[in-house]
Amino acid sequence: MDDSIFNLNNPSFLGIMWRFVINLIFLFILVKLIYYRYSGKDKFLFTFFLMGIMTFFICSILRSVYVEIGMAVGLFAIFGILRLRTRNFNIKDMAYTFTTIGISVINSLKLVKFPVLGVIIINLIIISSAFLLEQFLIKTRSQTHSIIYENIDLLKPDKEQKLLKDVSALTGKEIMKIRIRRIDYKKKEALLDISYKG
Repeated sequence: MDDSIFNLNNPSFLGIMWRFVINLIFLFILVKLIYYRYSGKDKFLFTFFLMGIMTFFICSILRSVYVEIGMAVGLFAIFGILRLRTRNFNIKDMAYTFTTIGISVINSLKLVKFPVLGVIIINLIIISSAFLLEQFLIKTRSQTHSIIYENIDLLKPDKEQKLLKDVSALTGKEIMKIRIRRIDYKKKEALLDISYKG
């Protein structure tokens, strides 16, 4: 392995450091200004930042030095066997994980004929996409709760609009959807799942 890449006077090392600064700026925008703002979760901030930093440096070094094919495959096999499945790790968090890795890989590429401005534009497209999707989700986001409802006469299919108005009046929420889970005719009550704008 050629260790001249770690020489501070090596132009390749300086290029990696410049790309790392760009990567860190866009990681901060994605993770702190978008993900944390809309999710409110701070427990994954450490994971996203460190994963982005490590992905950037591994990809940069693999492209800058001669690495045996076995070692390269082994490094990426580590990523393949990582289990990120936890109780609170949902699909949206997985999307941000993939985006964090993707941005870091893109920023680590040593693109000689491709100007830095092009890399910045690609980063801006990714960041803007995440921001716009979060804005769209806020407008369409809904919450679901279960309630016990006693006026089972309104559960008939032809009285759907009256049911929506009645449940909206009872809860004080703008009900968008109602799903009947269970009806108890002896107690004359039903268990409903109601969805309303959050």
